[in-house]
Amino acid sequence: MSRRRAAVKLPVNPDAKYGDLVITKFANSLMIDGKKSAAESIIYGALDLIQKRTSTDPLKTFTDAMTNVRPAIEVRSRRVGGATYQVPVEVRHARSQALAIRWLIASARKRSEKTMGERLAGELLDAANNRGGAIKKREDTHRMAEANKAFSHYRW
Repeated sequence: MSRRRAAVKLPVNPDAKYGDLVITKFANSLMIDGKKSAAESIIYGALDLIQKRTSTDPLKTFTDAMTNVRPAIEVRSRRVGGATYQVPVEVRHARSQALAIRWLIASARKRSEKTMGERLAGELLDAANNRGGAIKKREDTHRMAEANKAFSHYRW
């Protein structure tokens, strides 16, 4: 990490279909080998599947899933003397969004459905209903922060 100045955040254009910045960031994280159109088609296919299964607005389901998965607190390693402590700290908005995107994609890839679009749709529906692998990851993170609350005075 540079000590001189903060890195400049590159602007992200909203996606073509829904006009949402978070979907573009999701596509960028899902993308493999620079194949952005393939990532976008996977996301749009998953949102269409959500539309068919629930007959509700897929964008609302997507935002509900994102807000349910986003962590509020996490642990960071802090070295004091000779010991390393896991210190609970609050998560910035941008980092919590990035973690939620990463966890949703990772847990969707672990699912057993046939196509990635079906996996992603299933994981988004599960996350919107507060279950699934990404929610479990968030709960584990919160549980670890709660267990290490005694070291919160080492926060910097």
